[in-house]
Amino acid sequence: QVKKQCDQKLLIRMKTKCIPCPLNLDTQCPAGYTRITNGTGIPDCRYYLEIKTHTLSFPGCRHRCVKEFEQPECCQGHWGPDCMGK
Repeated sequence: QVKKQCDQKLLIRMKTKCIPCPLNLDTQCPAGYTRITNGTGIPDCRYYLEIKTHTLSFPGCRHRCVKEFEQPECCQGHWGPDCMGK
């Protein structure tokens, strides 16, 4: 039995929106994603507040999220929708 289907595993990474660090404790990743950071997340961003005519910038936190995705692919030497080509 020759293996025709060689699916590729892809890891999709994303970060949540930058918000004040104390408020970031309960931030959830989008559906299907797993949070890989703990606590208040990573303090690597800035968020902005508009006050009348000024925009103020503050240091903030965000979480990293990952999602595993399997991309269907044919093994070498096979092709087509059912990977039958030889």
